[in-house]
Amino acid sequence: MNDQIQELLDKQEIYELLCHYMRGLDRLDRDILRSVYHDDATDDRGFFKGSADEFVDMAIELLKKFDFCNHMIGQALIEIEGNVAFGEIYFHAYHRKTEDSLEQDFIIIGRYIDRYEKRNGVWKIAHRTELVDLDRMVPSNGEWTKATPEAPRGAAAPNDLSYKRDLIRNK
Repeated sequence: MNDQIQELLDKQEIYELLCHYMRGLDRLDRDILRSVYHDDATDDRGFFKGSADEFVDMAIELLKKFDFCNHMIGQALIEIEGNVAFGEIYFHAYHRKTEDSLEQDFIIIGRYIDRYEKRNGVWKIAHRTELVDLDRMVPSNGEWTKATPEAPRGAAAPNDLSYKRDLIRNK
């Protein structure tokens, strides 16, 4: 029974690691994004192959070019094998870009094929490969922002509401 409980705790820790990864991308928060990788981790995107540090720097610079991004986790199959785990993580990434007054939406649907390692009691990504199952760039009609102009909007760190807990705590 204790082994099953530990496996559930390990899977939850890895899942939260995935959530931090997505948050780091969306909030352009280098520290959060870097924290999910072991120091010697590698990353392979096809167009990019390198270390975790190199990936994080590249990703932050690339994503700064977009008006906003939203990365979502789908199903997450995580299989534990002692202090190593393997993941097939479905994702949907949505990016808004404005060029020459034209709004475009860049959408990527794919999967991360990951190897995680538990070192000194902490799970982190040791290697990540991104598989792209679908990508497309389409003109945006921008209608959602017109329909809810008073709705609060997300922002990069540290300006996003998720970084301002005191505002939320006192509401």
